[in-house]
Amino acid sequence: MPLSDPIRYGANYVPSAGWFHSWLDLSLDAVRRDFEDLASIGLDHVRVFPIWPWIQPNRALIRQRGVDDLLALIDVAAEFGLSVAVDLLQGHLSSFDFLPSWVLTWHRRSLFTDRDVRDGIAAYADRLARAVATRDNVFAVTLGNEVNNLYPSNPTTPEASTVWAAELVDVVRSAAPGLLALHSLYDATWYDPEHPFHPADNVDLGDLTTVHSWVFNGVSAIDGPLGPATVGHADYLVELAAATSLDPARPVWLQEIGVPLPDVPEAHAAEFVRRTLDTVTANPALWGVTWWCSHDLERSLTDFPEREYGLGLFTVDHRPKPAAKELAAIIGERRRRTGERRPALRCDVDLRTEPGRRAEVAPGSAFHTEWVRLRQTGPVAIVAGDRAADPGHLTTRGIDTVLTQK
Repeated sequence: MPLSDPIRYGANYVPSAGWFHSWLDLSLDAVRRDFEDLASIGLDHVRVFPIWPWIQPNRALIRQRGVDDLLALIDVAAEFGLSVAVDLLQGHLSSFDFLPSWVLTWHRRSLFTDRDVRDGIAAYADRLARAVATRDNVFAVTLGNEVNNLYPSNPTTPEASTVWAAELVDVVRSAAPGLLALHSLYDATWYDPEHPFHPADNVDLGDLTTVHSWVFNGVSAIDGPLGPATVGHADYLVELAAATSLDPARPVWLQEIGVPLPDVPEAHAAEFVRRTLDTVTANPALWGVTWWCSHDLERSLTDFPEREYGLGLFTVDHRPKPAAKELAAIIGERRRRTGERRPALRCDVDLRTEPGRRAEVAPGSAFHTEWVRLRQTGPVAIVAGDRAADPGHLTTRGIDTVLTQK
């Protein structure tokens, strides 16, 4: 990625009133108030989440009203200078799964393996991608929000998962050739040796790699809310992704990151934002940072995990929280990348070909511990296996020295 390209900063849009249920009776005035908040702190994009079963309630029915609501929201984003990434399959959101009835009850069948379901999803993906491509401020279509969270309730295999995603990426590319087509997975794909969605899918499928960094995955238990393992986790995931790709210039989008309670107490929120972004924005592979999420969740809504209520940059009554103020300050300071060269730690696990060894790079592993130790003195890349001997690969990634684990 050219150093002249700016780092993108945005938010995952969670409506301040009604959560995602607000799609059922969309208020564009409410959306305007929310997007005004986001523009006020210097964000340049939003990632939005239309709810799949409300647009495609039957495999053969795609509701034009649902498509029109999505387009209207995108147009409001344009009023505030915000570009838009659209996620297709919701799918999994804030601990709830939204699936249409035609894959449930006596119709129960896997999203990933049933041919009829896959054809239905392909029709939905084609329709929405073609629609959003008519808007100049849309830049990306992601297959869904952490679609691997829909496993194991939807059985799959590594082979089926790859084919499913590859087919849909091709559908999006064909329908919307001017947009980025992306595949989004949560971090079990990097750390769980049994998980049927593999790292190679994340770095081979789609036009850039996305990672989601959540410190409640065990990192915060290592050294607390502001320790180097915690504030370095986003950079670690970006590095694992860059190291796994065969393309040394493939960008990595930090598509989700947030300040979750109780792992990061409110008193530490601003410092967590500062230290995390100080670390990850030094990474030349980084395409952009998209915060989870835009607004808090109303306390009147029930049955969410406690941490979901307070993840917003803004409260439900539109007050910026400490994380928002710190993010705004950082955006004002830096949008350009640095060109500094850096050492790399060699990883003897090639996640492309050895997904069964993913535990060896998971938080708390010997490799992770060594990388965290080295990272405290400055940026440290990760280089995998045979790629450590390829001068062209190392040069493209800005690596000047390859270190081995002690």
